[in-house]
Amino acid sequence: MPATQTVPAAARMFLSGNDAVARAVWEAGTRVAAAYPGTPSTEILEVLSRYAGLHTEWSVNEKVAMEVALGASMVGARAFCAMKHVGLNVASDALMTMTVTGTEGGLVIAVADDVGMSSSQNEQDSRYWGRFAHVPVLEPADSQEAYAMTLAAFELSERLKSPVILRLTTRICHVKGVVQTGERVEVEPKGFVKDPRHWVMVPGNAKPRLPSMFEREAVARAEAEASPLNFRIEGSDRRIGFVTSGPTFMHVRDAFPDAPVFKLGLSCPPPLESLRRFAATVDTVLVVEETEPLLETEMKAAGIACHGKDVLPRIGELAPDVLEPAVRRLRGEAVPEPEHVPAQQVFPRPPTMCVACPHLGVYYTLSQMRNVIISGDIGCYTLGAGHPWNALDTCISMGASMGTALGMDKGRGKADENKKVVAVIGDSTFMHMGMQGLLDITWNRGNVTVLLLDNRAVGMTGGQDNPGTGRDIHGEETARVDFAKLCEALGVKKERIHVLDPYELPVLFKALREETKIEEPSVIITNRPCVLIDHYEPATSYTVEEDRCTGCGNCVEVGCPAIHVTRRDKVVKASGKEVDLSFVRIETSACTGCGLCVQPCAPEAIVHARPVQSVQSVQFVRK
Repeated sequence: MPATQTVPAAARMFLSGNDAVARAVWEAGTRVAAAYPGTPSTEILEVLSRYAGLHTEWSVNEKVAMEVALGASMVGARAFCAMKHVGLNVASDALMTMTVTGTEGGLVIAVADDVGMSSSQNEQDSRYWGRFAHVPVLEPADSQEAYAMTLAAFELSERLKSPVILRLTTRICHVKGVVQTGERVEVEPKGFVKDPRHWVMVPGNAKPRLPSMFEREAVARAEAEASPLNFRIEGSDRRIGFVTSGPTFMHVRDAFPDAPVFKLGLSCPPPLESLRRFAATVDTVLVVEETEPLLETEMKAAGIACHGKDVLPRIGELAPDVLEPAVRRLRGEAVPEPEHVPAQQVFPRPPTMCVACPHLGVYYTLSQMRNVIISGDIGCYTLGAGHPWNALDTCISMGASMGTALGMDKGRGKADENKKVVAVIGDSTFMHMGMQGLLDITWNRGNVTVLLLDNRAVGMTGGQDNPGTGRDIHGEETARVDFAKLCEALGVKKERIHVLDPYELPVLFKALREETKIEEPSVIITNRPCVLIDHYEPATSYTVEEDRCTGCGNCVEVGCPAIHVTRRDKVVKASGKEVDLSFVRIETSACTGCGLCVQPCAPEAIVHARPVQSVQSVQFVRK
C-alpha cells in the first residue's frame, strides 16, 4: 500500500489524522504543498511547513492552492493541497478541468468534511466530488490509515494520471493514534512537456480528452475491485452485514463486534461486484455512511438490496449510541424509550470574542446605530451576530458580505429605502473572495459602506499569516498588502477610504455615521492586531472603582469577557420607568488595557490598575 521507501524507519509516533497526512505527504517526496486555513484541515499545512525539502504556502484561497498544486504536477513533481469541505466548492472550477487534463506528478487533494458542523456553515459530503469529477476517493478510518492512504494516493494518482481525493472528517483530523512511519523518498520531477492538446483546455482540445477520462475511470473501477484498501471482515452474527467507510467503520466495529463488515478505503469508484458478493452472505445489508445516502443509492441502482438512510439519520456523526437503537429497530426488536432524566442545568457559555478583541468596538458601535442592515461574512467576527451586540444580519459564505450587500442595495423597496447598508469583512476573507465583490460594488455604483477588519491574522483558524501581514507560512518577511491602496485600485474614491483605530469609539462612530450618509461606496479599515498573535502589545490593565460604579451597564454592552456582572438591581426613575442596573468588576489579570470599556463608562468608575509584586503572587491595586 505505501510508496516504496528507502531504509524504512521503525518510528512509532502519536499523531492526529492531520499530523499523519502531513508526515505522509513529506515522506512521499512531495515538492509543493498549498492550502488555505480552514477547520478541520488547517493543521495539515501548519505541520507540513515544519518539514524541510518542499515548498509550502498559505494560498489566498483554495482555488489558487489547487492551481499551484496542479502546476507542480504539470512539471512532474508530486504535489498536494488541503482544504475543508466548503473550500472544495471554491476550488471546483480548477478540479473539474483538471479531471479532463489529468495529471503528471502525483497530486493528492485532502478535503476535510465537518460532519456535525462543529465549525462550519453547512454539512457537506465531499464524496460527491469524486463522482462528479470522475476521480478516485480514499477514506481513512484512523490516523494510521490517514498516513498509509496518503502514500497510496500518490501512487494511485501516478498510475491513473489523475488527481486523488483524500476524504477526511473532523474525527479523523483531530483524534490521535499511534502511527508507524517511514522515511522520505526523493522523487525527481520529469520536467514539463509542451503539449497544447494536453494542457490548453479550449473546446477543440478538451473534447478529444473526454474519452480518456472515462477510460481512466474504468481502470479505477477495476482497481477498486482488487484493492487491498477494500476488504471484508467476517462475523458470526450474519443477521446484518455492514458496509462502511471512514470513521463509521470504527463505530460499527465498536457497536457490533460480531457482525460481518465490508470496509471501503477506496470508496470511489465503489467495488460493486465485491459488495454484491458480500451482500449474498448476510441476511440484510446496512450501509453506514456520513452523511448522504451516496453509496446506498449506487448499490440499489446496481440491484443490491440494502438499507441506509431509511434507518439512519442523514445529519451528524453515526456514533454507537446512534447505531445501536437503529439496528435494533431494523432487526424488529423493541427499543425501550430512554428514561426521562431532567437535564442538568449547565451555566450557559455562548461563544464570544476574546478580551480586547479589536472587533468588539466595531460591533458595539454598530449596535448603537439605527436603520442599518449589516451584511456579514465568515470569520471570528461572525460572532457579532450574538449577544450583546446582535449586530450582524446575514452570513452566507466567504466573501458573500460584498455581493449580498450590493444585492440588498439594488433590490430594496420602500420598506428599506431609508436604511443604510453596511458590509463587514475580515482581512483574510477580503483577499480570499471579497476583492471581487468590492470591485462589483464600485463598478455597479452600489451604495454600500464596507468595514474591512484588518486584525493581521486569519483569526478564526488560529492566527495564520496572510498577504496582509507581510509574513509567509514560515514567518519570513514578504510583500504586504496595503489595503487602502488596494481598495482605491478597486474603484473606491480615495476620500471615501478611512484607516482608523477600532479602540477609539468616537472616531469609529463618527466615520460610520458620516460614510453611511454618503450614497456611494466607502471603506473603513480598522487596524488593530488580533490579541492572540505575537505582534499584539497589551497595555496597562483596568479595574473598577466599586464605590463609583452606578450600574449603568454601558461597559457590559461592549461585550468584553473580562467584564463580569457581580450584582443586578432595578430602580424606578421619577418618570416611572423601570431601569435594570448591572454592577461589574473587571478580571484584571485578563484585561489587556484596550480601553474600550472606559469610553462608555458614564461615572468614570473604570481606572487603570497597577501591578504590585508580592512574594506569593502578583496582586493589583487601584491607581
